[in-house]
Amino acid sequence: GATPKDGPSAGCTIVTALLSLATNQSVRQNVAMTGEVSLTGKILPVGGIKEKTIAARRAGVSCIILPAENRKDFSDLPDYIRDGLEVHFVDHYSQIYPLVFPQN
Repeated sequence: GATPKDGPSAGCTIVTALLSLATNQSVRQNVAMTGEVSLTGKILPVGGIKEKTIAARRAGVSCIILPAENRKDFSDLPDYIRDGLEVHFVDHYSQIYPLVFPQN
């Protein structure tokens, strides 16, 4: 049995930062993301979707990337929080890469 953890949920963000550094590519602006990443690239759900979404809106972010398993948490948010956001629900990191490193 696994023990639930309280801690950072920025695995996909850290992977993105490392890829940006390694490839010398800038990450798309106005994007926020959350989700743990397994060793095989699977994006795992996290907590605090409401708080993270509100913080992203306050920071002026227009695109949010969330784990697919957190879809219900996001849909439970009031419309005034969700309106105007470009939201992507992902299962694997391969779905994040083209969103944050758009081809010119």
